[in-house]
Amino acid sequence: MPNRLAQATSPYLLQHADNPVDWWPWEQGAFEEARRRDVPVFLSVGYSACHWCHVMAGESFEDQATADYLNAHFVNIKVDREERPDVDAVYMEAVQAATGQGGWPMSVFLTPDAEPFYFGTYFPPAPRHGMPSFLQVLQGVHQAWADRRDEVTDVAGKIVRDLAGREISYGDAQVPGEQELAQALLGLTREYDPQRGGFGGAPKFPPSMVIEFLLRHHARTGAEGALQMAQDTCERMARGGIYDQLGGGFARYSVDRDWVVPHFEKMLYDNALLCRVYAHLWRATGSELARRVALETADFMVRELRTPEGGFASALDADSDDGTGRHVEGAYYVWTPAQLREVLGEDDAELAARYFGVTEEGTFEEGASVLQLPQQDGVFDAGRVESVRERLLAARAERPAPGRDDKVVAAWNGLAIAALAETGAYFERPDLVEAAVAAADLLVRLHLDELARIARTSKDGRVGAHAGVLEDYADAAEGFLALASVTGEGVWLEFAGLLLDHVLARFTDPESGTLYDTAADAERLIRRPQDPTDNAAPSGWTAAAGALLSYAAHTGSEPHRTAAERALGVVKALGPRVPRFIGWGLAVAEAVLDGPREVAVVGPALDDKATLALHRTALLGAAPGAVVAVGTPESDEFPLLADRPLVSGEPAAYVCRNFTCDAPTTDPDRLRVALGG
Repeated sequence: MPNRLAQATSPYLLQHADNPVDWWPWEQGAFEEARRRDVPVFLSVGYSACHWCHVMAGESFEDQATADYLNAHFVNIKVDREERPDVDAVYMEAVQAATGQGGWPMSVFLTPDAEPFYFGTYFPPAPRHGMPSFLQVLQGVHQAWADRRDEVTDVAGKIVRDLAGREISYGDAQVPGEQELAQALLGLTREYDPQRGGFGGAPKFPPSMVIEFLLRHHARTGAEGALQMAQDTCERMARGGIYDQLGGGFARYSVDRDWVVPHFEKMLYDNALLCRVYAHLWRATGSELARRVALETADFMVRELRTPEGGFASALDADSDDGTGRHVEGAYYVWTPAQLREVLGEDDAELAARYFGVTEEGTFEEGASVLQLPQQDGVFDAGRVESVRERLLAARAERPAPGRDDKVVAAWNGLAIAALAETGAYFERPDLVEAAVAAADLLVRLHLDELARIARTSKDGRVGAHAGVLEDYADAAEGFLALASVTGEGVWLEFAGLLLDHVLARFTDPESGTLYDTAADAERLIRRPQDPTDNAAPSGWTAAAGALLSYAAHTGSEPHRTAAERALGVVKALGPRVPRFIGWGLAVAEAVLDGPREVAVVGPALDDKATLALHRTALLGAAPGAVVAVGTPESDEFPLLADRPLVSGEPAAYVCRNFTCDAPTTDPDRLRVALGG
């Protein structure tokens, strides 16, 4: 008998719809039921591609005896953290404050007033490694609720008061200057791993937003060290097991310092951010490796994550059937020498093993290896390698594929739109730009209501019930702004403006300029979440600062510029101290220091050859945060095109920054120089 999750649009919730646990989605009715029955709430938070979420589900939530105990003594709520990042953020903050660590699955026990009093992550079905069993935890919580209620409510009240007191130390609401950005670079240099690329030890996450800062810092200042760190990290990741050497695209993170063994789930946000990073690295250096990885990652997103409606799915699971009915992490991606021989024959298998670093003892589990591109002497026959890669990819396609989380998240689709639009433009791949337009169309058609409020998710063309959070408005605006620059269609600038109006009106504190993750009129939780740090993706806060700045550069809007600068005060405070966790904020600060530059390209028609050459040169300019408008002199689609005539009847480019404009040029080479190329 399915529980209340059967009607959900979240694939993660649907995975639990047939559990014997009587799950509720996050809704007021669940808390009313807990009040009526006088029982605590068990809140379980996870996501579809989470390995240990699946393990705990199989061990405990599918177990009838455990379910019976949960149903008898608790009201049970299941939340998809990707659908409700606000709920996840508020309770994760409580878990981390209480235990010093966090993660998923997240297990929290709440009063019927949604106040947390006991926390954990994964609990095993039997006691092990010093951890109590899940049933022991449930019995302990039930006992405390029944016998020591005053103590429980005191603890809950104290936790909520402590959270309310953790307001962000905001700094002085001024934009970071040269000094803070130099300190941030120094901090990154100290944490840099010169042997292996990347920052810090294991596990190692792809530092996409930090690399954007390094590339922009190099473009603005010429700092070679910044470019070197960006280049070496990108090369090490692209040669490592974190990158799918057959199908393109990146896994979530590497469990080791050398990028060898990934946690195999593939997330849309990682791949969108990294696709853009490698495209920008190519723009800065002309690196053939960067070009290949950007295009392969874009092709991976379109091939494996695109939904029938034109949006992009959230993730591919880490686990898949290993062919024996067991669900095993990485089974789809890893190879043994015997498997290579079976597909390729002796000679080509030997070549593949050398080329991809497949060994008899294996680099992963049970003698299997994750494919890499180790640095080695000797020259490989390119045609033969390509044949090997194609045959291995075809053989892999016969394996049981990892599950796909099909929900479309507005924020992550915004990141994908920006990446695909720019990658398509740089490498003259109109199909990628078309894929970006189709995803943008879906957001406008399905996710935006008549007031331009954005819904967080959709699935199978059905919009989800949850309101967009700050990152949805900001990242969708970022995608629309990139699309406007690439396509010359001003409607995308207009849609970005509508979304950013909501950021100003509903997410910004008018007194301090600080930003909140949820709107002023959103559902009230025990605390209004507010996190400026960039983790797996740009925070809503820094993403909003970037989009507001670009929109202001396009339109001259003073309120948007001022809001962007006030939002960057937190980067001034955090950048010198924790640069790894505010990378996008630092990248936006680079754009402020550079202007950002405003480029208007005018021509008799968008498909005119000379106009196309100037437009392409403008897009390839590395000046941090530069915005580009293209159109005819009489066009009213972009404010930057106003009063910009042709020069002697020829297409021309106008470059302005800080309220000062250069003389227009008809020469792409001169434009390249004006944009720091």
